[in-house]
Amino acid sequence: MAPERPTVVVTRRLPAQVEARMGELFDVRLRQDDTPMSREALGAAMREADVLVPTITDRIDAGLIGQAGERLRLIANYGAGVDHIDVETARSRGVLVSNTPGVVTEDTADMTMALILAVTRRIPEGLATMQAGEWDGWAPTAFLGGRLAGRRLGILGMGRIGQAVARRAAAFDCEVHYHNRRRLRPETEADLGARYWESLDQMLARVDILSINCPHTPSTFHLVNARRLKLMKPEAVIVNTSRGEVIDENALTRMLRAGELAGAGLDVYERGTDVNPRLRELRNVVLLPHMGSATREGRLEMGEKVILNVKTFADGHRPPDQVVPAML
Repeated sequence: MAPERPTVVVTRRLPAQVEARMGELFDVRLRQDDTPMSREALGAAMREADVLVPTITDRIDAGLIGQAGERLRLIANYGAGVDHIDVETARSRGVLVSNTPGVVTEDTADMTMALILAVTRRIPEGLATMQAGEWDGWAPTAFLGGRLAGRRLGILGMGRIGQAVARRAAAFDCEVHYHNRRRLRPETEADLGARYWESLDQMLARVDILSINCPHTPSTFHLVNARRLKLMKPEAVIVNTSRGEVIDENALTRMLRAGELAGAGLDVYERGTDVNPRLRELRNVVLLPHMGSATREGRLEMGEKVILNVKTFADGHRPPDQVVPAML
């Protein structure tokens, strides 16, 4: 069991309020800069910590967990996604894993709609024209985009974020369709005005916009692969604010370049910061640097959840947001 004031090692800079509160409650080791830790530094941190507070930029695999000291008993992730942590190996070594679910739901759904609008209404192209001083005035055929009302939005992954996207899309008079591992309750479907598709293939062939909102797991890796991308209409748009690994990025790039898809809005990428350079060249693609959850309110709430998980654990109880392999 961790001591009364557990040693908590934080791998990245967090909001000042969060760091200050951690300092009041725990023996906390904070970062002085905001660069990701090297693998060697992560290994050293895991040997000295009772609790490790990593982020999505830290890959906590079986090898690193195997190097952890006997003191490490909790990995309190700062974020909802835990695909960068080998939860099963941690559990087998008696190390609990917690996360911060629900905090970024509204923020990520907002960004999803922002990307949908940016791509369908060609907002970045208009912005670039204005910033370059190249606008010659209004013209009937300039910057023609597409109307959202009446379009079919397909949501892949109807969890908290997917449902929040559905509520927003309904306000734009979109038809909401979805594919999910489990079908929602009838009353939830009715409330969202959403139609369920048991077959992802059939849904993809019918939607005008695809919003990817499912987590990255072994079963969702390249779930949207080349074969499935070819099922979509040439006029269709894809938006991804979930995990880049869900899409075959090379296949997506090829189809966008060939005009076999109308556009894409991406906030996440298959190889992290190593973005396919051919994507950057396309005018019909909007690329963001993983900003989906980047609000001041969200970051503070994530910190509050981490603190609650660590404090509950230090008091001898199960963290309220404990993650187990069956949840993945």
